[in-house]
Amino acid sequence: MKYHQIDNGLFKKNRKKFMAQMKPQSIAVFNSNDIYPISADSTMPFEQHRDIFYLSGADQEETILVLFPDALDPKHRELLFVRETNEHIAVWEGEKLTKERATEVSGIQTVYWLSDFEKVFFDLMTEAHIIYFNTNEHYRQAVETQTREDRFIQMCRDKFPAHQQAKSNPILQEIRGVKETEEIDLMQQACTITEKGFRRILQFVRPGVWEYEIEAEYLHEFIRNRSKGFAYTPIIASGNNANVLHYVENNQQCADGDLLLMDVAAEYANYSSDMTRTIPVNGRFMPRQKEVYNAVLRVKNEATKMLVPGTLWADYHKEVGKVMTSELLQLKLLDKADVQNENKAWPAYKKYFMHGTSHHIGLDTHDYGALKTPMKAGMVFTVEPGIYIPEEKMGIRIEDNVVIQEQGEPFNLMRNIPIMAVEIEELMQKNR
Repeated sequence: MKYHQIDNGLFKKNRKKFMAQMKPQSIAVFNSNDIYPISADSTMPFEQHRDIFYLSGADQEETILVLFPDALDPKHRELLFVRETNEHIAVWEGEKLTKERATEVSGIQTVYWLSDFEKVFFDLMTEAHIIYFNTNEHYRQAVETQTREDRFIQMCRDKFPAHQQAKSNPILQEIRGVKETEEIDLMQQACTITEKGFRRILQFVRPGVWEYEIEAEYLHEFIRNRSKGFAYTPIIASGNNANVLHYVENNQQCADGDLLLMDVAAEYANYSSDMTRTIPVNGRFMPRQKEVYNAVLRVKNEATKMLVPGTLWADYHKEVGKVMTSELLQLKLLDKADVQNENKAWPAYKKYFMHGTSHHIGLDTHDYGALKTPMKAGMVFTVEPGIYIPEEKMGIRIEDNVVIQEQGEPFNLMRNIPIMAVEIEELMQKNR
């Protein structure tokens, strides 16, 4: 991996938190992702399943983690199964985890080759009464592909029909949502890499450049700073393209007088950052552009202050909607009649701000985390209001990543990334 090795103390703590919530005589299993085919002999680059990474740090395909706190043999309370390596694999595919290296990475003392899994697992299941399956229950999931986890679950149901079943996801939603200090440090590193990319393009963007050229500048800076690259598919949207919320073609030329919305960020050690900045292509905001930009920035600042322990996610979005409504009235995009006659299920402000303001972020860009219970210190959220005005060929979104504190306002992981209109203009004009 490109990133520096993570202290395995993080993964030990994560496993301890998970096992503390398991039922007596229960076993939990976590599988790596598949390597997905494209066609012929081509495959997608491997991406580790975030749950097994969170609990073990193992960043390799065909890996299985087993947690069994009540195993009769103490050495079987935490087990990691890895693909057996040899000289042939080393030549063709590069270094793979040895047993010793797997222990060093994960902190798990008992490591088996994957070929031993069936025998060892059957023996453990004779002791266990309950098995935890790691189903995907994320509120945004829409997976159609059968996963390695799906196949494992079906195998267990066929071979061990008498065992009770439980779900890993509710535990993971709770514990992954509150970050350890080490995780926040990794996310800060991702945000710092993102900052370097943004500062690079402020010197690069000018009328006539292409959106894909800007994408390339980001990628160059990310990879040279030990990131694999983008934390998600980047949005580089100039002019009216910014009014398409998930515009990813990035194939248009940037024109003088247009704004450029960039929703693009780096990952680091599988942890995501998620930044959006909107800048003028020619380095100067026009008066109307700056007026709308500053309105979005005010909403972001007010929304950030609301992210404190005890806040309910649904209530938070309603309050942000009120702040946005006030700004839209001042911009004369709404009038009092629009607000008085609005549909409460789809408030008037939604015409110009149709998406949510915040989501959990961590190992996934839209990370696990409780949404129906009060917010807690240590949770990390995006804050990303926007105003989209197709008739003015203008779309503006601003986004930072913040950590909820025990007291006071959240800590902004993107505090050093330029955000004020005047600072952006000054940096873009420098050396021109």
